[in-house]
Amino acid sequence: MPCDKAVYDKPGTCPVCGARLVGQEAAKAALAAPKESRKKVAILIFNGVEIIDYTGPWEVFGAADFDVYTVAQTKDPVTTAMGMTVLPKYTFADAPRPDVLVVPGGDVHGPRESAATLKWIKDETARAVHTLSVCNGAFTLASAGLLNGLTATTTAHLIDKLRADYPKTKVVDDQRFVDNGRIITAGGLSSGIDGALHVVARMLGDGVAQQVALGIEYDWRPRSGFARAALADRQIPDLDLDSLGKWMIVSTQGGTDRWEIVARATSDLSAAEISERIGRALASEGRWTSVAAAAAASSPLTTAWRFSGKDGKPWTGTLTVEPAQGASGQYTAKLSIARLG
Repeated sequence: MPCDKAVYDKPGTCPVCGARLVGQEAAKAALAAPKESRKKVAILIFNGVEIIDYTGPWEVFGAADFDVYTVAQTKDPVTTAMGMTVLPKYTFADAPRPDVLVVPGGDVHGPRESAATLKWIKDETARAVHTLSVCNGAFTLASAGLLNGLTATTTAHLIDKLRADYPKTKVVDDQRFVDNGRIITAGGLSSGIDGALHVVARMLGDGVAQQVALGIEYDWRPRSGFARAALADRQIPDLDLDSLGKWMIVSTQGGTDRWEIVARATSDLSAAEISERIGRALASEGRWTSVAAAAAASSPLTTAWRFSGKDGKPWTGTLTVEPAQGASGQYTAKLSIARLG
């Protein structure tokens, strides 16, 4: 504009462009006025930290215009799970006080056994608006005594361990994240994105969280009811079948009240021997009891089971092993389970 360098003797309105004119002192005061500070998010990192556990929440909070930064015990490079190298921005000694603290999972033995780390987590949790754990980061919070008397969740395969190790905590398997007010625990891995979106919704409103979810192209459904730990495959024992041959999972799918696993095997054993040994492994779990199978009349390689699930309810199971047609030593095994009632 031709008036950009013009100087006027008093405040008012520019006769050229119509802009408001202010005095130099008023302009200086406006520039010096404190700006509204961005909310701060501190993310703990450590050797073995799970990548998505901290980068997922980082993406969410960053998209919501929070000031996000990493904190570690020292500024030495951190090697994550799967080998990413990260340089922490702050240490416990110089990190700004966060409004939100994120405690991710991964190889949590280090932080759980570090008195300095546990003290920092406890101190910052006492001052922060929210502390969010992701995956088995719940074990770190529990080690700090922060989950006593609270309800919590963790990654699906560690639900039972968290429940056994910390009886003062009510551990649930049917929620993707659990909100206790100040402390929020999320399930495994991508559940941290849901937990972070929930924190954004708590602090800035549902609309902002929804916009963030759309911006990162994430299908956020906070009331969908999906929780990985509630799926029925947790009722199936973790069997070591390597001694029976080479296995490949063809499909593994189901819901909260039924599940089916189909696998292909290459083995020197017969179908009958494979069926018998899998059955023996199931029976060794103590909760599984073989019952007469209606399908056994037509297929001697089908066995039926009854068992008490981890939920205390009765379940049924059916195991079928069939040789592949025209392929010696090739088999298809299918294990199906369903909750009764």
